[in-house]
Amino acid sequence: MNWLLLILAGFFEVGFTTCLSKAKEAQGTTAVYWLLGFLVSLICSMYLLYKATQTLPMGTAYAVWTGIGAVGTVIMGILFFKEPATFYRLFFIATLIGSIIGLKFVSNH
Repeated sequence: MNWLLLILAGFFEVGFTTCLSKAKEAQGTTAVYWLLGFLVSLICSMYLLYKATQTLPMGTAYAVWTGIGAVGTVIMGILFFKEPATFYRLFFIATLIGSIIGLKFVSNH
């Protein structure tokens, strides 16, 4: 269950970075809605990270959380914000995913 909470926290991290990017591009009421999405995602992400670290080692949990956020944010950037999908960018994202999976397997929890 603790790993599921951590994965959800990582997804909410992707949510708050995406909302922040969209708020930067928006104006008026639309920007306010994106900022509200940012705040809700941020609160959910931090709460779930907090809950996960009650049973997982802090270093492992934080590394996995930031890894999921980094990978997810890059994928969102490529798919929705027309960021480049170069070979080396994808290669290093793949190594990051491998590291996240490796941390799961070497964790005692």
